[in-house]
Amino acid sequence: MTVGGLGRVLIVDDEQLIRQGIKHYLSWEQEGFEIVGEASNGMEALELIDLKQPHIIITDIVMPIMDGEELTRIVKERFPQIEVIILSSFGEFDYVRSTFQSGVVDYILKPKLEAQALLKALKSAAERIPSLQIRDKHVLVELSIGQIIQKMISGYEVNYDAEKISGMFPYRNFCLMGIVLKKGETDLPNQIKDQIETVLGREDYLFHFEQNTVLLNGDDFSECIRLANELGKSYREYGFALSEPFTDFSQLGVIYKEGLAKLLNYRFYFSEQPLLMQQNLPNPEPQCDSFNLDWFTGEFKRKNFEGAFKYLQEHAAALSNCYTLDVYEYKAFFGNIVFNITVLLGNMEYEVKNLDHAKYSYFKAIEDAQNAKEVIGQLIKFITEAKQCIFSSQNQLDNINMKKLLEFIKDHYAEQITLTDVAKHFHFNPSYLSSYFSTHNGEGFIEYLNRIRIEEASKLLVEGTSTISEISGMVGYSDHSYFCKVFKKITGLSPSQFRRKQNTR
Repeated sequence: MTVGGLGRVLIVDDEQLIRQGIKHYLSWEQEGFEIVGEASNGMEALELIDLKQPHIIITDIVMPIMDGEELTRIVKERFPQIEVIILSSFGEFDYVRSTFQSGVVDYILKPKLEAQALLKALKSAAERIPSLQIRDKHVLVELSIGQIIQKMISGYEVNYDAEKISGMFPYRNFCLMGIVLKKGETDLPNQIKDQIETVLGREDYLFHFEQNTVLLNGDDFSECIRLANELGKSYREYGFALSEPFTDFSQLGVIYKEGLAKLLNYRFYFSEQPLLMQQNLPNPEPQCDSFNLDWFTGEFKRKNFEGAFKYLQEHAAALSNCYTLDVYEYKAFFGNIVFNITVLLGNMEYEVKNLDHAKYSYFKAIEDAQNAKEVIGQLIKFITEAKQCIFSSQNQLDNINMKKLLEFIKDHYAEQITLTDVAKHFHFNPSYLSSYFSTHNGEGFIEYLNRIRIEEASKLLVEGTSTISEISGMVGYSDHSYFCKVFKKITGLSPSQFRRKQNTR
């Protein structure tokens, strides 16, 4: 084959690990291709096509917002010159068949995705593009500075002309600035680029933009630090980090992997800081104890909700300080807690229909959170909703329990019942029942029992067929004088005065 331009490839997959894997399968430039961009769904891919002008699109079938089937159809309608390679799983052949009708060049099963299959599909696609002739892979290609930096950042060993690099970057020190982009973005926004160019262009600096990373070359980086701080304050929705300075260009890949990449991950926990540098990190690194799920579950089952929620929030705060914790692991903890609490409350027979439905929105919000503060916000929101569920269900349960207690007293007031008798009947602790009764009924057990008895005694006194002594026993008082004392306290009259007053009406 003759030497031609590199085949420009756009990767589209909603799983970042898959995209990263594809990027590392091949020595792309050596095989005659270059990756010009990546997107997490079809909509993002369409937005990148005009900007990146790819020859070939490698796309997953199943993605949110816009899947690979719809993307393929639109691409072949609007950009018929672009070739499409489909990635799919075993159970998606019906989708794949429909994309072939739209004109895809090939498909690869994800479980069988490997270098040779990918390269074969790429070459098949390239052969269908008249303007693109893939060179022999043994012909040496001179990489651009952008390609060199990108490959070094991606972990590849790269052969380059050191003298040429020295000519391009004459100052003695290098530094890397990294920016955490917003979800869906694949490149640095123009307004941030413009500000960097405007400020550093006036100073003794050289710089090169590569996606979300800026390679800086200069003697003194104090102005870069000041600028990065200002950018962090002005663009709070982004996260900014600076690596330690280094003098050897060949160390770029190591500095990125061991320095800048880690700082960019740590930004998740330090979202309030406009700029993150190694010197800003707490020393020593905070440690976090394991969450005691058994204790937490036990407290829940004992209905010590306040204690359990307090422990959870304290652990969440401590976890948010452990900045080296993998972000996926951090988010997984909160997702599991939301799930476990919902299940626990359901097993305890609380009404969790709304909470059970809402848990999916919490899962999504936690997964999409850009920083630890957002995750903690979702936890607090969930705890508030869980407490409302508990309070509402508890009130319903309390109403049912009180109704049973009051009905029991009304059925047995004429007997010699005591608080201990009632507690035993309902399997309550007597002390707890006394407090529970007062709290939920507005008066104590004895007060309520006396009021029911005197109300019944008043009816019997009006009827006039029984003596006061007999009535005393009929409503549960074995002591006649005590009955008279209670009666007068509640009605303001003695039993005999009450009877005479009623008879004179």
